[in-house]
Amino acid sequence: MGEVEPAPRPVALIGGRGIRMGARTARWVAGCAAAGSVALIGGGLALAYVDRHLVPASLADWTVSNVSGQVVNMAVPVTGFVLASRRPENRIGWLFLVAGLALGLSGFSNPYALHALVADRGSLPAGLVFGWLSNWIWLIAVAALAFLFLLFPTGQLRSRRWRPAAWFAGGAFAIATVSALITATRSWAHPFTPSPGSLDGLTALLEVMAGFLISAGLLVSVVAVVIRFAKSSGEERLQLKWCAAAALVLAVVFVASIWLNSAVVNVLQSVAFLCLWTAIATAVLKYRLYEIDRIISRTLAYAIVTGLLVGLYAGLVLLATHVLSFSSPVAVAAATLAAAALFSPVRRRVQRVVDRRFNRARYDADTTVALFSARLKDAVDLDSVQDDLASVVQRALEPAHVSVWISQRD
Repeated sequence: MGEVEPAPRPVALIGGRGIRMGARTARWVAGCAAAGSVALIGGGLALAYVDRHLVPASLADWTVSNVSGQVVNMAVPVTGFVLASRRPENRIGWLFLVAGLALGLSGFSNPYALHALVADRGSLPAGLVFGWLSNWIWLIAVAALAFLFLLFPTGQLRSRRWRPAAWFAGGAFAIATVSALITATRSWAHPFTPSPGSLDGLTALLEVMAGFLISAGLLVSVVAVVIRFAKSSGEERLQLKWCAAAALVLAVVFVASIWLNSAVVNVLQSVAFLCLWTAIATAVLKYRLYEIDRIISRTLAYAIVTGLLVGLYAGLVLLATHVLSFSSPVAVAAATLAAAALFSPVRRRVQRVVDRRFNRARYDADTTVALFSARLKDAVDLDSVQDDLASVVQRALEPAHVSVWISQRD
């Protein structure tokens, strides 16, 4: 009897030439990186809490928006650990871990420098070093985010023709990082409040150039995702829909933050980023992947219905109180009853319209079943009903095989 060869161990291919990494080693590396990032962010939050009354309000890190942002930043290395340990061959998880380390260093270095240089001057060593680090290390996280969009969802570029775009994004962020390093070095002695001598033309030019390059690099990565979605099909298109749905939520909250600069909106923006990381991880892991059309259609439908009913409610209250001169309690009660009565019919009508565009498979299936039910009322021939039923099931559910069994009783 011949010998049975052992099954090959799972490996991760990292980099262009491919570095073989065992699954256990990948989990260990990812776990250490994620734990270090979370520890750095947690340490920064602890320092910010201790110094919350010892630093000026303009420099304080212990604010609602900053704390919520740092808590959400912890999700980045955690997401990276999940992806890198379960899909070590996919570069998306490792990009999350790189971004998590950069966010961890950024989240720790700024509170550390504030404690060493402002709150309790001289109490901790290397305060200027951490202040200098906090002024540029965040760029690495932004660069990792740009490459994440370039490589999403497979961890590879869509084709070789996208290599110039990747080189452009890498070059743009490299130059932007060098510019930020120069600016941070020129403000070495005053990392939080630049000295008058550092506010010269060169510093201003470097800041403008860095902003332009960062915007260009992010634009290229976003365009790559859009083109990939437009030309994708099958499973990849479903994966991209997860990212698109979360990106839509983030865009809505971001637009709201432009007009409403409040702590609540900032917290919602942090939650929207958390939804984006979760959606990316869900798409890569392909967990319940084929429910995304239903999720998108339901989310859009309820958002539209909510907006319509809120507008109707506000309009009825204004009409009753300012035009018809009703008392406020009566107007509010009438508007509430009208909105409640219209909720179900408006939701059904909006859901049909949204399903027709964003959940076409379900819309077509519901239409097919409805037509079959209408035909069934007038059907008298059992064989024609059997054939019609098999045809309806085939079109609506698309199974691999359809069989209709009829029980005959004497």
